[in-house]
Amino acid sequence: MGTGNLSNEEIVEYYRKDAVKLFAYLPWLESKRGQATSSFYGGEGIAEHSIAFPVYDANLLRFVKEADTTCFMDRNYVYVYSRNRLKTYRDELKLIEKATIRDMDNLAGILSRYILEGKRKAALWSQGVTTGVYAALLGKMKELIEYWDGETVKNTQG
Repeated sequence: MGTGNLSNEEIVEYYRKDAVKLFAYLPWLESKRGQATSSFYGGEGIAEHSIAFPVYDANLLRFVKEADTTCFMDRNYVYVYSRNRLKTYRDELKLIEKATIRDMDNLAGILSRYILEGKRKAALWSQGVTTGVYAALLGKMKELIEYWDGETVKNTQG
């Protein structure tokens, strides 16, 4: 979006509503960190006559669908990656860890990459869970919003 000209309070106000929707998935994302959230369908005899296709965890698909409707989606996420020299998920995690409220655009860019690029290469959706990028992103967003908003955000959907 480009929140560079906004005050810290305005940044919180801009992102808060959509962030709270995603916070409902935080406990699930944290519990699934390091675990597979997809598998390949292996129905009876399918391997002999067809190609295998992935089956994703229902919670992951709900999270992706919800995230895709938020203000965090930025088709120009590539610039976040080039500007910050992000190459691996470890680079993403370092950037997330050091993020301040002024870096919410960077956090949105990382989330955008996983959600939008995942539409072409769906393995990225699972990778975001397994590597802990989603959990780290939402955890940092929650921490920043709570700090600047002065209120604790509940992990409930609604």
